[in-house]
Amino acid sequence: MKTYTYQDQGETLRWRDTKRYLWASGLLVPMFPVAAVWLAEGHGLRAAWWLGPMWIAIIVPALDTLLGADASNPPDAVQPQLDADRYFRWCTLAFVPLQWCGLAMACRAAATTDLPWLDWVGLVLTVGTVGGVAINTGHELGHKKAPFERWMARVALAQTAYGHFFVEHNRGHHYRVATPEDPASARLGESFWQFLPRTVVGSLRSAWQLEAERLLRHNSGPWTRHNQVLNAWILTPVLWGGLVLAFGLPALGLLAAQAVVGFALLEVVNYIEHYGLLRPRRADGRYAVCQPEHSWNSNQVASNVLLYNLERHSDHHAWPARRFQTLRHFDQSPQLPTGYAGMLMLALVPPLWFAVMDQRVVRHYGGDVSRANVQPRRREALLRKWAPEPGLLRAGGSNLAG
Repeated sequence: MKTYTYQDQGETLRWRDTKRYLWASGLLVPMFPVAAVWLAEGHGLRAAWWLGPMWIAIIVPALDTLLGADASNPPDAVQPQLDADRYFRWCTLAFVPLQWCGLAMACRAAATTDLPWLDWVGLVLTVGTVGGVAINTGHELGHKKAPFERWMARVALAQTAYGHFFVEHNRGHHYRVATPEDPASARLGESFWQFLPRTVVGSLRSAWQLEAERLLRHNSGPWTRHNQVLNAWILTPVLWGGLVLAFGLPALGLLAAQAVVGFALLEVVNYIEHYGLLRPRRADGRYAVCQPEHSWNSNQVASNVLLYNLERHSDHHAWPARRFQTLRHFDQSPQLPTGYAGMLMLALVPPLWFAVMDQRVVRHYGGDVSRANVQPRRREALLRKWAPEPGLLRAGGSNLAG
């Protein structure tokens, strides 16, 4: 295992990333369609078509429970060495060609195999799972300065036709996060099913507007080859068109259905990451700078190594340029009760989600629900529900460990 050395008060110290080789486990995800075809067609295990949903609903939550959480941080002094270590870079870059290979395998299966409808649905969900995780890979790559990584981010997004995420996430969501103006920040009392259409439409509209404004500053209209939204979008018909030419029209139905699953998976993660959290306004009327307490955090080992440390979202939003291997835990960050896979299953059932998360939001704000990002239509009802007894409001927020 690689050792990093650094100086601390004149003393030479050594640090090892105990999860170094686990980071490569994320590369198993884009191979799900390959594994599903091999197991189902080659060995008669039809349940393998459902490998993606089983991974989300059963395998990852079980691993999160088994492996537990790890709140340790790499020493700040080794960050330059971690950033320069190309191993971590290849852990993300290698995802994309594997993703496209798996997608081609799935399209071949859809076009050449007479799948019963239940098996077809399982294949759609499995391919969509890969597409959703690919958006996360594109998210990691898209935050980097290297042109090749940024280009690969758009390639990763092509499967789900979500290329505008490249613009909206970096220039919209990160600017407006944890405010009512952000379509990707869920509000207290807003169910995932209410959030989904709001964020899909709002994020698309925002991406186009942001890019149109950027081009206008360069004395250009939006219909130009320099439009980053159009440049990202065009990769989807190129990819899909090539697969349809190769495998026929049955592949198109799979591609369209899996895209919806993929971007819905991305949006349920968005729903989890900032639910109910709000940045306060400063004296000049602008929102306070984003801090670790404005994103929900989780330190579950399994889901973090599979998702490139995505669940250390608090550090990511406070310092977006940090690479995944250097993201840190902060005690002031509000903590989710488990990893994203387990929280995703809760989010799909609003009464369970509200029962688990609403009290955590309120406690994070010291019992003062008026400080949260509240769903406007439910504001009065939630203020009444969570009204504290006189004199019991605590000053400041509190961190939740469980």
